[in-house]
Amino acid sequence: MTQTNFLEGDYPVPTTLDIDLTSPARFVNRELSWLGFNWRVLEEAENPRVPLLERLRFLSISATNLDEFYTVRVAGLRELVHEGNATPALDGMTPAEQLAVIDTDARRLMARQQDVFNILQSEMALQDIHILTRDKLTKDDIKYLEDVFIEQVFPVLSPLAIDPAHPFPFLPNEGFALALQLERPSDKRQLRSLLPVPAQIDRFVPLPSDTGHRFLPLEELLLLHISRLFPGYQIKGSCAFKVLRDSDLELEDEAEDLVREFEVALKRRRRGEVVRLKMSQGAPTALKSLIMDELHVTEETVVEVDGLIGIADLGELVLDSRPDLLWPPFSSRVPERVQDHDGDMFAAIRQKDMLLHHPYETFDMVVRFLKQAARDPNVVAIKQTLYRTSKKSPIVEALCEAAEDGKSVTALVELKARFDEAANIRQSRRLERAGAHVVYGFLNYKTHAKISTVVRREGDKLVTYTHFGTGNYHPITARIYTDLSLFTCDPKLGQDATKVFNYISGYAQPEDLKHLAISPLTLKQTLLDRIAAEAENARAGKPAVIWAKMNSLIESDVIDALYAASQAGVKISLVIRGICGLRPGVKGLSENIRVKSVIGRFLEHSRIVCFGNGCQLPSKKAKVYISSADWMGRNLNRRIETLVEINNATVKAQIVSQVMAANMADVAQSWIMSADGSFTRATIEEGEFAFNCHRFFMENPSLSGRGSAGAADVPQLTHTDD
Repeated sequence: MTQTNFLEGDYPVPTTLDIDLTSPARFVNRELSWLGFNWRVLEEAENPRVPLLERLRFLSISATNLDEFYTVRVAGLRELVHEGNATPALDGMTPAEQLAVIDTDARRLMARQQDVFNILQSEMALQDIHILTRDKLTKDDIKYLEDVFIEQVFPVLSPLAIDPAHPFPFLPNEGFALALQLERPSDKRQLRSLLPVPAQIDRFVPLPSDTGHRFLPLEELLLLHISRLFPGYQIKGSCAFKVLRDSDLELEDEAEDLVREFEVALKRRRRGEVVRLKMSQGAPTALKSLIMDELHVTEETVVEVDGLIGIADLGELVLDSRPDLLWPPFSSRVPERVQDHDGDMFAAIRQKDMLLHHPYETFDMVVRFLKQAARDPNVVAIKQTLYRTSKKSPIVEALCEAAEDGKSVTALVELKARFDEAANIRQSRRLERAGAHVVYGFLNYKTHAKISTVVRREGDKLVTYTHFGTGNYHPITARIYTDLSLFTCDPKLGQDATKVFNYISGYAQPEDLKHLAISPLTLKQTLLDRIAAEAENARAGKPAVIWAKMNSLIESDVIDALYAASQAGVKISLVIRGICGLRPGVKGLSENIRVKSVIGRFLEHSRIVCFGNGCQLPSKKAKVYISSADWMGRNLNRRIETLVEINNATVKAQIVSQVMAANMADVAQSWIMSADGSFTRATIEEGEFAFNCHRFFMENPSLSGRGSAGAADVPQLTHTDD
């Protein structure tokens, strides 16, 4: 039977693989592992235990993920092939070989998305939610839609003829359009045209309904009113198509003005090479050839879609008006300790270190921390990293308010945050206008660390309050991403954080960090040293255990260190949400390693690692860390990242005995990785209770956020030993 609960029970029987355990075959291909993750997301859309409209959301997410995968990862591989680069990946596959297997698997995935959509559409109809085609409209519908078209759609449309005087127009990345073959009955004149489907209008047009909900796709509305756009013409043939372009940015190595260089690069991104062309199945041959010729694509780039193009847009139909088809409502908690101090974040942090688990504890506490700092006359300085944040960011508003009030504010804005570059440029200019010092960090490294420091005058001394996070300062994504926020006024951690800020702003390489490791300087080596220490404990006959949780694991040196530790006898349990390049449970290689993925209501995003340090886990002597970094080459070698050691006993117990233990014990949302790289949903027998870690966290407050009631009555999944 599949071992599903990693908190208890033996490791599964090792698998014998017919591979050279010293060859590149010991690694799983990164791109195929990512596709495997997206298959798991899609399979949640088929999970009967998930509410119907949440299943629709999972379907939409799987499509959005795949589009981004093509515009970034596949685009990069195509560029390598065009350059004649045959350098193999970690697993030994060349770029051309990877493209071939990606194409096969991605086409299967897209076909399955359409199958799932058809299933969900049928189930939605049973719930009186209907997606119509124009041939299913009533006379009343058509009359109603005439006004909708004229008043809400027609002013935005730009019908474009295609002839020698009207060349084929440019379509940006994710551009969606109708191609039309028209004929005028009066003189048989032929006309080919393009009708871009405006992204500024909702994809699904609501129709009046006495009971449920009825929707018409926007492209169907356009086809219904072609005569208004091309008077005197009739449709002889049509197809819909969507363009995906290379969205990687190219920057000059010696850019004198980084902001201006990014603005130019963003314009180039819109015009990137087409990497995928999705087109209606059965498109007229002449129209298909025209589109392919004008976009300079071959058959290998074209995917003919039998169904709805733009599955990602189905997220619009996750209706708030049908709460019965959504997850039960959940409101994030305000930590009791903060309430005990009447909302005063500094007082709550002074009491002792506090770790919040988002979204179960509200991210508003991070915002409150900075807003309170902005308005506190005793605060003299604020430093903040910004990788991704919301458009109308309360974080940026607080920093602007502080700067305008005369406080010293330094904002480290990362311009290279993919797809958020333009937003970050706008935020940086707003901060500069307010009087903040804006720093863009390193040209060759992304600043991905999540750090905030507030320096406050208390009596005759300055006290540094520090926030370390595992996720972005983004109030919107914080509602669905699981992340950790550590608040502390420990002077050593405050000094460590200040040294990191000085490193990014002034290239002053930090020395003598007490409880913090950073990449690309010391983080990777710290991990390798701790893994090696566990292996030494195993060889010495001591307990040797590693628990780790992250989004992705593909860094070869770290994987080989884990393999070596496994062979020494270290028991290693990993919770990897997405990409995993390590093969678990292989005889002679990784028989003491097991890997699971948790996919559920919330997106697992926190990065945690726990080392037994000569004891079983959990233990007071364990070495426990939270991090902004996944174990990938880019994070450990080419980014500014943090690895924060946890020394507070309550916070350590919360991480090990609550957060990690619950993830290990989860069955309801878990997938178990096999040695061949595939994942299988955890086995749940009919009528059997399946522990759900997300439900556990929703129902039980965090240990370190408890107030005067203390932590004694908070359920823990394990007991803490010495």
